[in-house]
Amino acid sequence: MSWDNKNILEVLKKNGVVVMPTDTLYGIVGKAEKASVVERVYTIRKRNTNKPCIILIGNINELEKFSIHTSQEQKTAIKKYWSGAVSIILECPEEKFAYLHRGTKTLAFRIPAQKELQNLLKETGPLVAPSANPEGLPPAENITEAKNYFGDTVDLYIDGGEIKGKASKVIKLHKDGSVTVIRS
Repeated sequence: MSWDNKNILEVLKKNGVVVMPTDTLYGIVGKAEKASVVERVYTIRKRNTNKPCIILIGNINELEKFSIHTSQEQKTAIKKYWSGAVSIILECPEEKFAYLHRGTKTLAFRIPAQKELQNLLKETGPLVAPSANPEGLPPAENITEAKNYFGDTVDLYIDGGEIKGKASKVIKLHKDGSVTVIRS
């Protein structure tokens, strides 16, 4: 899959929503730092408004954009899991990010293993990236399925072929560096 498509960058920089391959499944992605874009993703996907979305980031320093400061123990643990298909939940008590954490006061982040996708994220900034399916339905495995789900409600579809991936593992990382597995 090639994530250096200029259309992706252009649409996301203009606060658009894109269905594209992520490192695990097709995702419906938009800028995490823009509340109106996040709300649009929830609306298009008919996502439960109490469930936070996983946020893809290009590098660990992007956690600071969400007022997340990791302990030394957490930094050590993070190195074991990133980059790759593991989403890490961290505390985010800041009220200004309630549009992301949905009252949970936590956010889940992932740094994808693919360098091209990391490079895209470094240009776009953090992206919310729930799987490309309406709540309760199976994730789209190709662009045709995604278009059947979302029609013209998204701004761009990027065809990465057939993807029969698996959602990322999700862990909660505590201040002392200990881990609770949420989804394996």
